[in-house]
Amino acid sequence: MQNLKEQIEAYSPQNEQEAADKQLFLSFMDRNPDCLDRKNLAAHFSASGWIVNRRRDQVLLCYHNVYRSWSWTGGHADGDSNLEAVAIREAYEETGVHATPVFSGKIFSLECLYVMGHEKRGVYVPCHLHLNLTYLLEADENETLVVNQDENAGVRWFSTDDALRKPTEPWMVERVYRKLIQRVKAL
Repeated sequence: MQNLKEQIEAYSPQNEQEAADKQLFLSFMDRNPDCLDRKNLAAHFSASGWIVNRRRDQVLLCYHNVYRSWSWTGGHADGDSNLEAVAIREAYEETGVHATPVFSGKIFSLECLYVMGHEKRGVYVPCHLHLNLTYLLEADENETLVVNQDENAGVRWFSTDDALRKPTEPWMVERVYRKLIQRVKAL
């Protein structure tokens, strides 16, 4: 977990939200040795992949079953402190693509995400926080896409404009996806 903490400490926040969330992440890590495990019902680490094609003009999104919205890929750390590997694994499990990191070992963004209470596989999951690290991943848009029906009901490439129009979670669109698209365009 020391390497993860060092990665977060080295990350340069690019806005007020990231600065506040970075401090929250580091403080939570210090007080909660189980922060990588979803058994910590208050909060735990997760990783997401913002998957773009090589031209970086398309984004790969999944139609998420729990949130009923088009969204990025991602999942729980489940004890793994290599969150970049978690993001890559989740990208493959949810889409079937072989995504690779654009900046190996570097966090692309971070955000604290509120997860509403919901049922998953017949078990109630209470409201909690995801201490989420996002990694910029790249994949071939011609690779065969696979729908993981346990997680999502669709997988599609979207233009960057449609990646802001199709999701139905306003906060995610305005505070997260727009930020990620702007950062990709600035590269």
